[in-house]
Amino acid sequence: MTKTYYRPIPVEHGRWRIAGGWTRFSQVEILRRGAAPQIGEAAPDEVMQALTAPRPDVLDLAMDRPRIMGIVNATPDSFSDGGTYDGPAQARLLRGQGAEMLDIGGESTRPGAQEVPEAEEIARVVPVIASAREFVAISVDTRKAGVARAAVAAGAGLVNDVSGLDFDPGMAEAVASSGAQLCLMHAQGIPETMQDNPIYGDVLLDVYDALDIRIARAEAAGIPRARIVIDPGIGFGKTQAHNLAILRRISLFHGLGCAVLLGVSRKRFIGAIGGAERPADRASGTLAVTLAGVAQGIQIHRVHDVEETRQGLALWQAVTGGGE
Repeated sequence: MTKTYYRPIPVEHGRWRIAGGWTRFSQVEILRRGAAPQIGEAAPDEVMQALTAPRPDVLDLAMDRPRIMGIVNATPDSFSDGGTYDGPAQARLLRGQGAEMLDIGGESTRPGAQEVPEAEEIARVVPVIASAREFVAISVDTRKAGVARAAVAAGAGLVNDVSGLDFDPGMAEAVASSGAQLCLMHAQGIPETMQDNPIYGDVLLDVYDALDIRIARAEAAGIPRARIVIDPGIGFGKTQAHNLAILRRISLFHGLGCAVLLGVSRKRFIGAIGGAERPADRASGTLAVTLAGVAQGIQIHRVHDVEETRQGLALWQAVTGGGE
């Protein structure tokens, strides 16, 4: 039997709120593999519950409005800004610009990046986390269980695993026992090779199913859904066409019943479409894609350019009344 998927179609003054948030819908787009989309007036009760139930807080922040996650790269080789800033200073800078949480990483996951030894990654992130935890909520960006344990002990409350539990077999148990929240991202392959030739049958539905499986794996390890955030992994084993297909219908992922994180900041497809070769010149394009995600109810936005995002979001809220 062909699986059926239901995407809430955002509309002003709709009957229901997506995930208890600022975006409303009155109809759903019904999707099946190999079939043309259809429009329905509602979805089955269990799907409607997943689509409309308010999401649990993430890092003690309510998911009833869009939240800004600033990126702190404690690495010398990030695609965007590695080595540009001192980690603790960057954390304070981004917090001052309006970041409500920070994602601190010690291993670049840009296309072609090489793995960093665990001890070195710990040495990079723990001092930054320890210095920042007093003034901002902290996420650690890591694929390794040992790094996750050290980061949580230092003050991180969320483990952002870009491999979606695929890289380190010990990650699920490490997060479960720590009590931290977990962000499960979708990626096809590993950073060294993920952009070589990514192939999907239906990228939107393939990524949805893959995240569904990862959530089930996390729950089986003792991590309740209430502690899980999901990320469709824009740019991770995906072409420009794949990225755009996901972004156009990203509200589908609310059906998984978790808060959704979107990380598009300064990515290559933004530069290609917007004509910005240097990553640092992609703030405007990043903001445009971010606001498109906000319009579909996406709760957490992981960005480099916090001040520009905060300003754009404030204007979007003032004009539309969204997120109030």
